[in-house]
Amino acid sequence: MPTNMFLERTFPAPLSVDDVHERVRSSDWCFDLHMVDWRASVLSAGGRTMVCWFSAPDAESTRTALRRSGADTQLLWAGTVHESSETVIPNVLVERTFDQPVSFEAIEMQGPAAGWCLQTHHVKYSRSFFAADRKRMLCLYNAPDAESVRLVQRESALPFNAVWAFDWIGRDTSRLRRR
Repeated sequence: MPTNMFLERTFPAPLSVDDVHERVRSSDWCFDLHMVDWRASVLSAGGRTMVCWFSAPDAESTRTALRRSGADTQLLWAGTVHESSETVIPNVLVERTFDQPVSFEAIEMQGPAAGWCLQTHHVKYSRSFFAADRKRMLCLYNAPDAESVRLVQRESALPFNAVWAFDWIGRDTSRLRRR
């Protein structure tokens, strides 16, 4: 079974969606060599923060391919992907960190209590990336704006560190933009 890997990066100068596509194109040879599949990236509205999702035989394959292509791998981590039962194109990310390891199920149990709040603010859950060390989680939503998701998190008493809007970038979606 492939390993899901996530790379978080920040940039001093903003990137564009086209810049991300070019970075992936220029790294394809290296990804192919190490059997790393770039699944998608999320690029913050300001273009300075990005999370990339990869699938590979193991963590070291991803680390090697990224280093050879010139990427900083300090914030590279393995994790699991948890999808919504319906197809939802996300545009807002919620970062969560935990002092102690938690189970995905413990966090997921808080979700039903937030149901009314999600509906009220027109927010739909898309997927979560949950770190193997169980101390980090990125949750993706579709919403009118980041503030709607921030309100849901606060009103539902869900822990979070940051909430930000993004462009979803993938081979199959090419350029789906924030609303």
